[in-house]
Amino acid sequence: MAVKEILQYPDQLLKTVCAPIEKLDAETDAQLQDLIDTMVASGHSVGVAAPQIGVPRRAVVVDVSKSKLGRDNNHGLLVMVNPEILEKEGEETMREGCMSVPDYTGNVTRAESILVQFLDRDGSDRVIRANGFEAVAIQHELDHLDGLLFLDRVSNLKTDVYRRKK
Repeated sequence: MAVKEILQYPDQLLKTVCAPIEKLDAETDAQLQDLIDTMVASGHSVGVAAPQIGVPRRAVVVDVSKSKLGRDNNHGLLVMVNPEILEKEGEETMREGCMSVPDYTGNVTRAESILVQFLDRDGSDRVIRANGFEAVAIQHELDHLDGLLFLDRVSNLKTDVYRRKK
């Protein structure tokens, strides 16, 4: 459909808890395609959440298959509607970045394995286990649906946030 502009911090929509998607209709499908198109067009993103393109609804796309950190362990393109994490296991700290916070990265501790339930683009109920970088990417995108940025997850803003090199 269209490549959308990514909202950037401190845009207040990024702090919004998003509403569930009640039905998968043509409008929702178009928004899901916009998420995919926006992620692909960035050239480097492994995920985009609906609020990042100005849509306060519970939908994300994730695809770590082209990333060196995720290419060996992934489910390909995930289109997730109303996703919910059912289980978390383990813990790992990784450096995260975000298109909504383009000038910074930060060390964030997240679960290393998750079980997540969601509706796919066709409305089918899915449950998958994601591990490693894919699990981290999914958790990062799901945080956006609850109005959280990776900056909200760093343990110390002074020591765990880094300015990106230009």
